[in-house]
Amino acid sequence: MIGLSAAMGAWLALAMAAAWAFQRRVSNAGWVDVFWTFATGAAAMAGALVPLEAPEQGFAPRRVLVAVLAGLWSVRLGAHLWARVRSRPEDARYAGFRRDWGAAFEGRLFGLLMIQAVAAWPLAMAAMLAARNPAAAWRWTDGVALAVVLVSIAGAGIADRQLAAFSRDSGHARGVCGRGLWAWSRHPNYFFEFLGWCAWPLFAFDPAWPIGWLAVAAPVLMYWLLVHVSGIPPLERTMLASRGEAFRAYQRQTSAFFPLPPRREARP
Repeated sequence: MIGLSAAMGAWLALAMAAAWAFQRRVSNAGWVDVFWTFATGAAAMAGALVPLEAPEQGFAPRRVLVAVLAGLWSVRLGAHLWARVRSRPEDARYAGFRRDWGAAFEGRLFGLLMIQAVAAWPLAMAAMLAARNPAAAWRWTDGVALAVVLVSIAGAGIADRQLAAFSRDSGHARGVCGRGLWAWSRHPNYFFEFLGWCAWPLFAFDPAWPIGWLAVAAPVLMYWLLVHVSGIPPLERTMLASRGEAFRAYQRQTSAFFPLPPRREARP
């Protein structure tokens, strides 16, 4: 398992190096998110399945299920990002980096992508731990984990479609989507992305296998990245700059991350 985990880390580093080379060629750094998603999904699937014929490596049906779910996550998100990056200008986050970093952009972006490869490794490892739980039969926690993944994929897809429908309305070209799931969370897509990673600890936890607890690193890391680092903070700075008071009002009324009933602004 150690050798496989090292190979997964090397694969992620190579994939992100390829992402850097590709975005440099096409002058659109948004493609790196597509590379990251497919590379992470492939690493998670390999961690779950290789070698499938070794019975001591976990309950084979659970390993296959984990691999399928990791693949579903990767294909759904990767296809969404692929369609978005092909049809729009460079993502505002990367455009901001390009503007702020100037001539140092390519070098600093390469370093950032290597950090992303490092961050993807514990995520893929969590799927590997989930798949290799030694419990030799299905457990109720497997059913809960399956439901969590399916809800997360469906929820993220619904949120993306609602935002796309809002954006297609020419009257909302510079508005703020506050309907559907977006009335309950300013970033429902991020919330459901985080929720999906909560499934791997549920698959992995077993009193007889303490190492499975390490899978909790995936949702903890994803929450930290989305809420405090590369998700909400840069996106909301961009939205405040482009939407101004409309977005400030949205912030006052709507939960930042976890879906909650909309707040009513107090009347003066």
